[in-house]
Amino acid sequence: MPVGSTKRNYGLYSYGTEIQVTTHLDSDAHSRRFHDRFRDHAMRIMAKYDFKIVATWESKKDNRTEFVYLLEWPDKETMTDRWRKFLQDQEWIKIKKETGEMNGPLVGEIQDRTLYLTDYSPREVLAK
Repeated sequence: MPVGSTKRNYGLYSYGTEIQVTTHLDSDAHSRRFHDRFRDHAMRIMAKYDFKIVATWESKKDNRTEFVYLLEWPDKETMTDRWRKFLQDQEWIKIKKETGEMNGPLVGEIQDRTLYLTDYSPREVLAK
């Protein structure tokens, strides 16, 4: 993709003292469609599986749009189980297929990493 035409979506997943960061790269042309799908469908389906969505943000930097969302988990096992259930949810699979057929893929490359809270961090939890 040319410079300035990508959109980054960061999902920050907190469980215990760890944060998992997921980055999705996609086209700015799909920004509104991505937001519509995330707001109208992904959040609702995630709620069925006890995803605790703490906050969502959008940021503009270097002619790029970044979508950031923060999820909180009680532990790694719960996070892994709920993500598996969400990704296997038949309604979510259908919605992704339909929106992909109408608009092309709304999310491109996905990158994951886990951050570990330091023992001197001012905050031990991210949300109440």
